[in-house]
Amino acid sequence: MHETLLALSLLAITGITGIVARVLRLHIPMPLLQIAAGAAAGLAGMNVGLDNNLFLLLFIAPLLFVDAYRIPMREFGELRHIIAAMAIGLVLLVTLGGGYFVHWLIPAVSLAAAFALAGALSPTDAISVSGILRGGRVPPRLLYLLGGEALLNDASGLVCFKFAVAAATTGLFSLKAASANFVWVAVGGVLTGIVIGLVSSRLEIFLLRRGYDDPPSHALLALMLPFAVYLAAEALETSGILAVVAGGMTIRLSGVMNETQIETRMRATAIWDMVSFSLNGLVFLLLGLQLPHLVHKAQLIMRSSGDLSLWTVLLAILGLQAVMTLIRLVWVTGSAFIRQITARIRHHACVVPSWGEKLVLALAGTRGTITLAAILTLPSEADFPQRDLLITIAAGVIISSLLLASLFLPLALRLLPPPSQVSTPQQELDDTRLALVNTALTILKNETTRSKNDPATSTDAPEIAHAVPLLLQEFQELQQTLDSKQPDPGSTRELSVKNRRAEVAIRLRIIRAQRKTLREFLHDRKINDETERVLSRQIDVHEQELINEAAALPHA
Repeated sequence: MHETLLALSLLAITGITGIVARVLRLHIPMPLLQIAAGAAAGLAGMNVGLDNNLFLLLFIAPLLFVDAYRIPMREFGELRHIIAAMAIGLVLLVTLGGGYFVHWLIPAVSLAAAFALAGALSPTDAISVSGILRGGRVPPRLLYLLGGEALLNDASGLVCFKFAVAAATTGLFSLKAASANFVWVAVGGVLTGIVIGLVSSRLEIFLLRRGYDDPPSHALLALMLPFAVYLAAEALETSGILAVVAGGMTIRLSGVMNETQIETRMRATAIWDMVSFSLNGLVFLLLGLQLPHLVHKAQLIMRSSGDLSLWTVLLAILGLQAVMTLIRLVWVTGSAFIRQITARIRHHACVVPSWGEKLVLALAGTRGTITLAAILTLPSEADFPQRDLLITIAAGVIISSLLLASLFLPLALRLLPPPSQVSTPQQELDDTRLALVNTALTILKNETTRSKNDPATSTDAPEIAHAVPLLLQEFQELQQTLDSKQPDPGSTRELSVKNRRAEVAIRLRIIRAQRKTLREFLHDRKINDETERVLSRQIDVHEQELINEAAALPHA
């Protein structure tokens, strides 16, 4: 019963933090607010034991799965070489540079133990990156790059951590064995995710095409898939993290969701949105809950050791954060320079990031859940004497990285050139909607021609003759609204956009009045609950369509 109340309390705090941030209009990234709430709950006496393997399974696996499913595959393919270099090369460089720095600053920490700490800190956190940058004026290319890096660098960082721990506890290290193990862990995890994703998608498509499409069952099985992929990969001693990422991408590329009913897609989207929000909040709450215990541990360490002081630990935290940020900046700058030289030699086009974009990439290297889960798996104090000290430093670096990104990323974003009035994603959206409207116009014009040439070809010709002109006028007005390339005498397009916005606003007012009437009918018992539920669902779908249309209307 205690565990149940604890879980419900954490979920309630997650929801409350979201409401508080919106009501008070706090300009604080949600991850930091949730960490603070968790720390406050920890000081108030709430305590949660963290099983790291269970934490990775229940929280990290579904979050990475949905992030991988939703990542834009076109941009990921275009940036794959840069992402792979950052996910492997940058992780190794951070592990080496950070490890040597910690050992130099605190000689009592062995070099292998320092490498273990830096290896745990080397992966960036996809969840905190998206939480901090969401809603900011960030170029889409940088978001895709940071998201892709955070999805893929977990495996390489955990492998570095694993072998550093083995070297620290046994005194043995084999570069050949480490390289072979890294290949097996990474490639095996990717292949496991691809195979399970392909098998499950093919099975789902087979059932769908034979009419077995039950929305609740489909949504439930989709929700269980990342857990199955992760457990299978871990059973094979490969990377469960990379497996769920590969599985999410495979499901996306398979197109299985396009085969389902509309209700299934809507329900699945709603469920994953809720799961993503809840697990994101719980992850940072759990991180905050660990802070009071870690601070207490740090105090005990400094009291028991005459060589360490509060200032030494703080210097280690801030210095390690500065070193890792500097390494990121050097890597981003150097790799951009190499790509530019290579493109000139090959006579290819190359996108060169500005100094503002390089600074954003350097500051956005936040640490989070993977680091916490890894560092807490260190052996006991008897086998790993520096365990508590390394955990304290890791927690401090996690917090400092989040604070650094929260304070300085908004300033770095101001260094970026101002975006154009219509962003590239918005222009792509407008162009695609215009193409869809042109498709509809082609069908309507063909139908008009067919009806004129042979009025007797259809038994419903009179109805078509009445409906087609109405639809033709509607789509022509929408075409004029979306097509910015046509001449616009007298600002007719601007007027058309305003008229469309006014029309959508009136339709929304009508829908809300209809919903009020429906509730009055239910209250007066003129209809039963089932009638109200069916009509409410139809009204909700229509309202959501209008809200989406209003959000996607181009700028006049």
